[in-house]
Amino acid sequence: MSHDSTSAGDSPFRSERSARDEAPQFVLPLVVRIERSAPPARTDALETSARAVLTILSDERSVGDGEWAEAMRDWQDARIRKVVRRARGAEWRRAGELPGITVTGKSAEVRVFPPVPLDGWPKELAKLQVSGTDLDDPEPPVAADPSAPVLWLNPDLDMSAGKAMAQTGHAAQLAWWELSSQERTAWREAGFPLSVRTAEPGRWDDLTSAGLPLVRDAGFTEIAPGSSTVVADHPALRRTTHG
Repeated sequence: MSHDSTSAGDSPFRSERSARDEAPQFVLPLVVRIERSAPPARTDALETSARAVLTILSDERSVGDGEWAEAMRDWQDARIRKVVRRARGAEWRRAGELPGITVTGKSAEVRVFPPVPLDGWPKELAKLQVSGTDLDDPEPPVAADPSAPVLWLNPDLDMSAGKAMAQTGHAAQLAWWELSSQERTAWREAGFPLSVRTAEPGRWDDLTSAGLPLVRDAGFTEIAPGSSTVVADHPALRRTTHG
């Protein structure tokens, strides 16, 4: 299934009100570990966040009769929200005691939790800060591997690392929804390889018109409603779109 402009308009991340807004609202909590002495690299944190979303989507506890399945369904029936908070030291250890999955990158650690009601965060997570997720790349990222999925960031938007982590999670989720069962299995068994890169300005226009999954942000924080933030350039969807 390709993701054309019509289905992009039906995206659960779009800004216009829809039936999704009438359903009870849930949020997928993500916590990134940011120790003062050793913060993760920005790009690695974005990639690890995207893999964390894919990991919980594909986890056996999230599907069928799994213990997280009802929460996952309720969350996906409403507006798809993700919120990234930061933790260090004892905060990180307490977060790790709650049900969830920790995904580790080269320097980043991100823990993803089953969805919670928008106003029903566990106290251990509610006290964590959303702000302060400004991260840098010590060295410029190398060129992305075109044979693996690439999540392309809009070069015209300036997002905090926390905001960008939520957006790359959204993009990975849109790609996951469009893959066949066989393609999902292959991606999962490979360990969810992916890259996050900022598109060149001229390339961004081509990407957004290529029929690939496109995140349009609801505009709750930082950026204007309806902004296009990330394109999910998965090779399987690329073949579908251009084949």
